[in-house]
Amino acid sequence: MQTSSDRHEYPAHWEADVVLRDGGTARIRPITVDDADRLVSFYEQVSDESKYYRFFAPYPRLSAKDVHRFTHHDFVDRVGLAATVGGEFIATVRYDRISADGRAASAPADEAEVAFLVQDAHQGRGVASALLEHIAAVARERGIRRFAAEVLPANNKMIKVFTDAGYTQKRSFEDGVVRLEFDLEPTDRSLAVQRAREQRAEARSVRRLLVPGSVAVVGVGRSPGGVGRSVLDNIRDAGFTGGLYAVNKAFPEDRKDLDGVPAHRSVREIEGPVDLAVVAVPVEHVLEVVTECGEHGVQGLVVVTAGYAESGPEGRERQRELVRHARTYGMRIIGPNAFGVINTAADVRLNASLAPEMPRPGRIGLFAQSGAIGIALLSRLHRRGGGVTGVTGVSTFVSSGNRADVSGNDVLQYWFDDPDTDVALMYLESIGNPRKFTRLARRTAAAKPLVVVQGAGSAPQGHAVRATRLPHATVSALLRQAGVIRVETITELVDTGLLLARQPLPNGPRVAIVGNSESLGLLTYDACLSEGLRPLAPLDLTTAATAGDFHRALSEALADEACDAVVVTAIPAVGEGSAEDAALAEALRSAAAAVPGKPVLVVHVELGGLAEALSAAMSTAPQVASKTPGTESGADRYRPAEGAPRPDTAEPEPAVTEMPVPEGGGLIPAFPAAERAVRALSEAVKYAQWRREAVDPGRVPEFEDIDEKGAAGLIGRLLARGQGLTLGVDDTCDLLGKYGVDVHRALPAPTPDAAAEAARTLGYPVALKATAPHLRHRADLGGVRLDLADEDQLRRAYAELGELFGTPEELRPVVQRMAPRGVDTVVRAVIDPAAGAVLSFGLAGAASQLLGDTAHRLVPVTDREAASLVRSIRTAPLLFGWRGSTPVDTPALEELMLRVSRLVDDHPEVVAVTLEPVVVAAHGLSVLGASVRLAPPPARDDLGPRTLPVY
Repeated sequence: MQTSSDRHEYPAHWEADVVLRDGGTARIRPITVDDADRLVSFYEQVSDESKYYRFFAPYPRLSAKDVHRFTHHDFVDRVGLAATVGGEFIATVRYDRISADGRAASAPADEAEVAFLVQDAHQGRGVASALLEHIAAVARERGIRRFAAEVLPANNKMIKVFTDAGYTQKRSFEDGVVRLEFDLEPTDRSLAVQRAREQRAEARSVRRLLVPGSVAVVGVGRSPGGVGRSVLDNIRDAGFTGGLYAVNKAFPEDRKDLDGVPAHRSVREIEGPVDLAVVAVPVEHVLEVVTECGEHGVQGLVVVTAGYAESGPEGRERQRELVRHARTYGMRIIGPNAFGVINTAADVRLNASLAPEMPRPGRIGLFAQSGAIGIALLSRLHRRGGGVTGVTGVSTFVSSGNRADVSGNDVLQYWFDDPDTDVALMYLESIGNPRKFTRLARRTAAAKPLVVVQGAGSAPQGHAVRATRLPHATVSALLRQAGVIRVETITELVDTGLLLARQPLPNGPRVAIVGNSESLGLLTYDACLSEGLRPLAPLDLTTAATAGDFHRALSEALADEACDAVVVTAIPAVGEGSAEDAALAEALRSAAAAVPGKPVLVVHVELGGLAEALSAAMSTAPQVASKTPGTESGADRYRPAEGAPRPDTAEPEPAVTEMPVPEGGGLIPAFPAAERAVRALSEAVKYAQWRREAVDPGRVPEFEDIDEKGAAGLIGRLLARGQGLTLGVDDTCDLLGKYGVDVHRALPAPTPDAAAEAARTLGYPVALKATAPHLRHRADLGGVRLDLADEDQLRRAYAELGELFGTPEELRPVVQRMAPRGVDTVVRAVIDPAAGAVLSFGLAGAASQLLGDTAHRLVPVTDREAASLVRSIRTAPLLFGWRGSTPVDTPALEELMLRVSRLVDDHPEVVAVTLEPVVVAAHGLSVLGASVRLAPPPARDDLGPRTLPVY
């Protein structure tokens, strides 16, 4: 009989779906008394050798006592977890709390003995590593700080599980047994190991969907038309290199093929493995198909069927059940309501989508949550010829539909080390996990450009994700901090992506402008100024310029050390024909090829032939399916740094001829408008600057005067009063003081006499301020009197405020010692449940608030990030001597922000800090107002074990 199982109810929050090393999924959950038969069946499938390693002796079967012990847990001192696939156990782990002498114990004992057992058929899939992450998180929740494990020396696999986990540990050998002890507190190394495993597992799970060896389309109509038949035709017509099967339970029993494709009534009838199933059956039959696929060993699903979360509450529940059912069998899902997936690689050629034509192969990866936007992206890239100057097509395309399972984060994990993708383009209607997306984006952007259009929508229907409370603009700023190239429209997405896929990154913002139209040159010059670039004076070659003139001018501009990029503007001459277009294209191409280190862009006005000619200039190279030996690919151009949205109505570009990539020559992107070319170039300049800075991101400084332990003690005592509270003045000053932030105290002045007494205490000169909510921090309303030198001036000011604004009870006046004159600023930090801790900075005052002139950085902030934060607001010149004013002490301001960053990073219970105003003077600064809010910290899912989102 279970003696203490009633101490805690079943911990449902420990249940989780995880992605394993090979890309499959498993479910981890607590073991209960109902699992006796599953445990026995599981144990019978474990080899004698594995049983020996677990129990240190031959142990052919579990006794009734063993089964009782391993299934009866109190979920505190004794816990067991199982990894399941198809509802059956594939691995187990348990811990038992022990005392210092190794006996069974209860809290406050903080050590436990841990042991694993993995079925031999599932060893090598990373099951034990995933279970270790989850059992460690459970143990920390129950007050256990250290694990001990005894392992036979020959059990190298289990020893490696423990030693590779990254925890701080010690190892000993006694009585023929290896004893490992390790602390469960996450370390930088354990987090790095966990995230590396996460990347490999999630990338492989997407690879199973994009690089299948065989595909079954379930729901294929017997006659042409319909979704299933269209997908089947598209896969076949694209030349898919693997096995293809058509499935429909309505097929006659004697039907063996459909237009040459093997036909079956059920997935179960297919001989051999099926890696990917495209599901296009009516919604009421989808779960039945998922069961068939799972039992046949299908690895992944693309569900194009609609009728799920997009259709209302009943559909949301169907969607949740779909995800749960698929994960039961270890399968991942793209969709439902998906447009499909495409992989143009020559050895795959998969078009499992509703796109009637296979896109041109290339090195751009596309992800879109919306099918409509996915169609628009594909068609826009097609019209640009995969490019207007040659082949810059698609490597992979994913349209996730309702995004019930596979998300943009998963696809980013795949693209990160995909050798066929050089540039990633994403249309995101929402970011369900900004903290994780930002982390993945930063890592990806250090290796290859990531361009994003972010919609302002909410999370997809049916998602149980934390919603961010940050404004849309703040999230966008944080994405830019992570290296994301943030654009507004899909036209800008394609423009920027094509430039980055074809040209090297610029070394700076200096732009040479060469062309045969003075007016177009001036338009380009003005556009450069608007985008923050530094254009050189345009060189007008006049309308009489020949191809040779363009060649010479471009060559000279590229050779100029004062130039980082060149924009060539071209208009057609009267009567000019295709021969002249071809000559100009060849002239530009050859000049650019001679100096390949600088980007070149072409702006052409109503000159459809030039784009085609620029492609035709490449026609002497042989047609190849992969990179020509010796040719620099985008992967070479975007080698990782060492150490480190809405549809628009732009007119379609003219179609161009598909031509191969020449050896040794880059592809020159051409744009129909100067503004579009310059905007794309501006994004490339900013991204290149981020890449250079990412090599040395700076450091989080240590301050010797910080009292971290004292602050932790104070926070603990204050939180003991309640779940969340805004601190009073004294507690605020005390807590900030422990991190070296000195706040000028303000004394209440409910009467003129109290104001005079406060001034005598502080010393003249003083300031008198109204702190009523409608007047606080609004000096422009007249609720502040400064530089009051004596008691007479103070009493007169007190009377004036009363006449203007009302009684002292309405004004809430305070007296504060005068600070040196300077620039009023605001420093804030807030912990967002989705994005994490964010530090913000701006100038104080209504104007900055109305203009949204605030900059943001993710915590912890480094010294370099603090410096860039100060300089990134539009009103920053006011801090650096604008129009003859005295520059202020920005190093002191940067140090203040670093101290606030350390406070919220060290103590996540500090959920909000506001310092307003912070008056920055020529020497030093003064914090005149401060507020701090404490609360139990939101859960950090990025520090816990790896899990898939819950729906």
